[in-house]
Parts: sequence; C-alpha cells; structure tokens
Amino acid sequence: MTATTRVTPPGAPAGKHVIALDVGGTGMKAALVAKDGTLLHTARRATGREHGTEAVVEGILDFAAELRAYGVENFGVPASAAGVAVPGIVDAEEGIAVYSSNLGWRDVPMRKLLSGRLDGVPVALGHDVRTGGLAEGRIGAGQGADRFLFIPLGTGIAGAIGIDGRIEPGAHGYAGEIGHIVVRPGGPECSCGQRGCLERLASAGAVSRAWAEASGDPRADAADCAKAVESGDPRAVKVWQEAVDALSDGLVTALTLLDPRMLIIGGGLAEAGETLFTPLRAAVERRVTFQKMPEIVPAALGDTAGCLGAGLLAWDLCTGAGGTTAVTKGTASDSGPRRSGPSDSSEVPA
Repeated sequence: MTATTRVTPPGAPAGKHVIALDVGGTGMKAALVAKDGTLLHTARRATGREHGTEAVVEGILDFAAELRAYGVENFGVPASAAGVAVPGIVDAEEGIAVYSSNLGWRDVPMRKLLSGRLDGVPVALGHDVRTGGLAEGRIGAGQGADRFLFIPLGTGIAGAIGIDGRIEPGAHGYAGEIGHIVVRPGGPECSCGQRGCLERLASAGAVSRAWAEASGDPRADAADCAKAVESGDPRAVKVWQEAVDALSDGLVTALTLLDPRMLIIGGGLAEAGETLFTPLRAAVERRVTFQKMPEIVPAALGDTAGCLGAGLLAWDLCTGAGGTTAVTKGTASDSGPRRSGPSDSSEVPA
C-alpha cells in the first residue's frame, strides 16, 4: 500500500475495527480505527482524477479492499463497517455520491459499490465538510460544546451545524452552506448564481486572488498574504481586513440564526493563527448587539478531520448511534432525498 502507514502502538487494542476513507480532489486519506478511536493503521494515496471518473471510483474501491485485507492479516478479523467522506453533493441517506466537478462523477452508488467490494459490511457515506465537523465536535475543538458551527475556510467556504454530538443536515441536506450567504449585495459573481457570496470574499481562494492582484504576483496566495500582513505591508493589511470584515458579517448572520456556543474555524486560512483570529474576534464582537458572543476557536484536527469523522460514521453504524448526516433517515414530510451540499464553489453543478 502506498504512502505513510502507522500501526497501533504496543498495548493498544486490536481486533474489531472499521475502515475510514476521506476522498479529496487530489488525495485520499484512510485509516483502520478501533472503537476507542485508536488509529491502528493509516495510509494516503493520490485520488488519480487525471485518469478519469471510472478510474477514481475503482481506486477508491481498491483502496478500501486493501485496507480490509490489511485488517484481516494484522488484526485477525475484517472491518466491522466502513465510512467514507466525499466532496460535492451527497445523498447520504441513499448512499449516492450525486455530483462532484472535481472528481467528474454523477450519481455514483458509492455505498452499494463499497459494500459489495467489502463482502457486504455496512457502509456510511458522508459529505466531507459535515464529516469533518462531526469529528471536530466529538473529538476535536468542539468537545463539550452542545451547539457549534464548524467553518473551514478553503477554496470555498462551507459549514457544519453541530447539535448535541450530531451534525444537522437540514430537510434537504443543504444546512450549513454559510459560504453562500450574500454579504456584499451586487458583489463578485459566484458560481452558485448569486453575487457577493461570502466565499467569493473571505475564503482562502478569495484572499489568494485578491492578494495576487494587489501584489502583482500571480503566484501569490493567502499564506503569502498572511506573511505580508505580519510584516506590516499596507496592501496586504487592506486585503486581509476586507476578508475579515466580510467573514465577520457572515458569521454574525449565522450566530443570529443559530446561536451557537462555539465557532470552530478551520481550513487553509485558519493556518494563519492569531493573524486571523485576533482581528476576527474583534470584528465579530463589534458587530454583535443582542446576540451572545460565541467562543471563536481554531479547528484542532487539521486535515485528518474528514478521515476521523468517517471512522465515527462507521462506528455509529456498528453501535446504532445514528443522528449524523449519513445515518439519519428522512421523514414522510421530507420533499426529497437528503443531500449534502457542495463543499466549495467548484462543486456547484452547471
């Protein structure tokens, strides 16, 4: 199996375990996870999207099968279940990866395909951001918070609404799409069809575009902008503050509606640390009136959140815990299948 692997340390539990997969646009992260959360084995490999959609799907299935074989060989039993987090639009209830422009698929019956390749074990399918939010809420920065909002600031901006240890998908699977709150009416056009969406102004992608233009360096990105802010470059300070102001406007809208106890900020932009969090907390505090100021904290799990969340989804299947996006059943009043929405602007279908 390619990439880095890690086997359980001496004394850690072996035996029963689940498979966890986090599928990204360029790479896949995977693990075998014990019930207590111990990572018995980890691995990474390229998604291989340059080889086409069918090759991507086959690569996911092969990776899962190799993980199953590793578990049998090293721990004596096959995995009890599997969880997989994928980008784009996801029908978690039916187990279908509905759409991903990054990976080129439409209506892939991922749960059925994976279960078949894994000799019939139960499989949970989740939206990547909500799955990451599940992990942050249960074992990351949100531990102990009964209400939180997880917001990764990456190429785009998405969100996951945490309520008492589960992630709220909404009636149709689009809850939490904070990136498509309009914060600057008439602003830059978003691929969702609106103008002035939050993710067009405050995502890592947006900051990268703005700083590349302001600095005159087409290769400059958000990390470069943060460094320039720290060095006192007034052009960078202007770009950064405009993004922080837009982000704080969106966050105040969200906390007015949801009243979360905690805002967990992750993604590439959060890697700037207090260069982001100090002005962001101040900007939100200036804007609140009757609202309660939430705790604003950085995400704790980094790029492992999706994989860890996929493991939680799988263990929920084993224990019957339910309550997450992937295992909650719709009601008779639902007007359609529960679908998780796009995790960045590139995932909005034409």
